[in-house]
Amino acid sequence: MIGIGGSSAEEVLNAIQPIAHLVEPIQKEEYQSRINKACKLMQVQNVAALYLHAGTNLTYFTGMKWNSSERMVGAILFPNGKLIFIAPEFEKGTILDFMLIEGDVSCWEEHESPYELFVQILSEQEITNGDVCMDASCPFFIIDGVNKVQNSYKLINAKQITAACRMRKSSAEIAIIQHAMNITLEVQKAAARILRVGISSKEVTDFIHEAHIKYGVATGSYFCIVLFGVDSSFPHGVKAPKKLEQNEVVLVDTGCKLHDYISDITRTYVFGEANDLQRSIWNIEKQTQQAAFEAARIGSPCSDIDNASRRILELHNLGPDYKLPGLPHRTGHGIGMDIHEWPYIVRNDKTSLDVGMTFSNEPMICVPDKFGIRLEDHIYMTDEGAKWFTKPSHSIEDPFGLSA
Repeated sequence: MIGIGGSSAEEVLNAIQPIAHLVEPIQKEEYQSRINKACKLMQVQNVAALYLHAGTNLTYFTGMKWNSSERMVGAILFPNGKLIFIAPEFEKGTILDFMLIEGDVSCWEEHESPYELFVQILSEQEITNGDVCMDASCPFFIIDGVNKVQNSYKLINAKQITAACRMRKSSAEIAIIQHAMNITLEVQKAAARILRVGISSKEVTDFIHEAHIKYGVATGSYFCIVLFGVDSSFPHGVKAPKKLEQNEVVLVDTGCKLHDYISDITRTYVFGEANDLQRSIWNIEKQTQQAAFEAARIGSPCSDIDNASRRILELHNLGPDYKLPGLPHRTGHGIGMDIHEWPYIVRNDKTSLDVGMTFSNEPMICVPDKFGIRLEDHIYMTDEGAKWFTKPSHSIEDPFGLSA
């Protein structure tokens, strides 16, 4: 196997040079353009207000980074562009410090109701009824709290606004994701080189975390799944991962977070010599991934990609549907500031593919009690059609195309 094993972790880490700094973060002007787009959608859809809760959507539209907690912290956006942050009084100074896009700040004391303040803000903006979009990630206690103090507004899912904006990435977003993917692919190559018989999943996971840091990603790995042998037949791992043995399947799924955007790449190969079944399933997986890529066309529904994957598998007597051996889950998921976001590459998602959409292509094949093969690369849609963020795996003998 080319590029698999033969090096020490120390040797490989010492050779890595940081490159994360070579791409710029999202600039203030882009946050403002996102707000402007949301306001236009609100006007078209006759939405009275949009609540952005602490977390990804608040960051996406305003640039403010704030973790969700048991307290109501967020921002209310109005169709005219007015932005009002809502937070506990004792957090006001920090809110002002974190603020990138300017807005008013309305506060509540600890013994007061933030839900009554929320309704009061709407009233002060002369909104007495209508649809109020609430962040899809907003905890139930906030929805429940607001509904208990009013009956004038209908609280609806903000997905129609937030997803419509976030699904279509700008050139700046694509550039960040591309750079993060490039880093993670290099980390994948590095991880393959340190493998040896008896190495533990944790040793590889720890190495991958350190490698991401060495490349300049301060937070290291955003996530990491390392599975050997039969463990690889479980898509998201097992409770107690086994150590690596000779001639076993190795599955590594990892990514990092760079300037708020996430990478996510899976490589699967064999440590040692692949047997006939391993090689056959690996080759079918590659064929399936390519068929999914070819089905990604501007204007076509996301479901077409998932259907294309399953047609290939059925030609090889795998499946059908989610049956094993075969593909037990959807073919892919959108990616951006969240590792799983819109659109979803599954048969019931009829979202039409459009320029700027980014999503994974990972039609994993699981063979129960033996192994699983997952090749995962991501796609971004352009005016010319689908493009790969990373070049797909070359072959089971040379997964990184080092001899190509």
